[in-house]
Amino acid sequence: MLELEDNKQFLYELLNKLESIRDSIKLESLKNELKELENEVNKEDFWNNKEYSNNIFSKMKSIQKKVKFYEELNKELLSLIEMNSLLQTEYDEELFNELINSSNKLEENINKLEIETLFSNKYDSNNAIVTLHPGAGGTESQDWVQMLYRMYSRWASSNNYSIKELDYLAGDEAGIKSVTFLISGEYAYGYMKGEMGVHRLVRISPFDSGGRRHTSFASVEVLPEINDNIEIDIRPEDLRIDTYRASGAGGQHINKTDSAVRITHLPTNIVVSCQSERSQTLNKETAMRMLRSKLINLKEKENKETISELKGIQKDIAWGSQIRSYVFCPYTLVKDHRTNYEVGNVENVMNGDLNQFMYEYLKYCNFNY
Repeated sequence: MLELEDNKQFLYELLNKLESIRDSIKLESLKNELKELENEVNKEDFWNNKEYSNNIFSKMKSIQKKVKFYEELNKELLSLIEMNSLLQTEYDEELFNELINSSNKLEENINKLEIETLFSNKYDSNNAIVTLHPGAGGTESQDWVQMLYRMYSRWASSNNYSIKELDYLAGDEAGIKSVTFLISGEYAYGYMKGEMGVHRLVRISPFDSGGRRHTSFASVEVLPEINDNIEIDIRPEDLRIDTYRASGAGGQHINKTDSAVRITHLPTNIVVSCQSERSQTLNKETAMRMLRSKLINLKEKENKETISELKGIQKDIAWGSQIRSYVFCPYTLVKDHRTNYEVGNVENVMNGDLNQFMYEYLKYCNFNY
């Protein structure tokens, strides 16, 4: 019975947390806003302006999802508290195991809702465009990029996000020289933005016949996919557009026509590439969306009024600039150098177990700003 008393206390702690979240998200205000949006949608001329109606409809769906998520969690929590009380009166081992499993799962979902209240960037709910580049070190660093690509792919899959490869350049002997991919789903950018920076690997190299320890670096760039309704002036004369034959891992991409597109924005020297589609036109459209995202991000970061004032700044992918270290030898440890959060199970992290690192970063940002 002691376990049931402990679980009762645990559930009431979750209830307090959920009540704090309710106050944080201003649940009643959200419900009132939802009613106003629903009234707007029901107007006869609502769909006359497609851009406006899409924005309203998207906002309404986002609020509906948040309110529904909270109410489902609250309902489930009250149900588990009632079950806990019943089991204290009449014990059943099978129901007890179900209660404990459900309580732990509920904690995960409440933590997820709590984290979503920390999103403060206006693009947090957007899809994420992620680009990985190796640092110095040739095959070692290129293999590290491939390991990171696999890690983020597994994270996306386990969190119900879809992933689409946009551009891929294979390494000379192994690994990846560069890869750009799109992670799609609500709050993809909000979660992934904390991954931006230099990632450091320490391991016994599989490419070193002497079995020596090597340190490798790779950079992770994360940008929100910007909707087309955000205006930004990109002059055609500022662009250099090159086409080339697509390539990819294992040569799986069609390589008979110049379907891949590379766009260089001359004033900032920003380069974007796309080869995910068979059509050159579709690749160009995707590359332009990537360029717009980069320019808008850079414009806001540098707080400039016009695109012509921008200039790209790139940090070295090397010692002193890493945000996280992954150590396989002489001990096992993954440590985030901003939040000091660390875990000893490197394999789990490399298999996509990144949520706690992302949560800790979001808490860190809200605490420090």
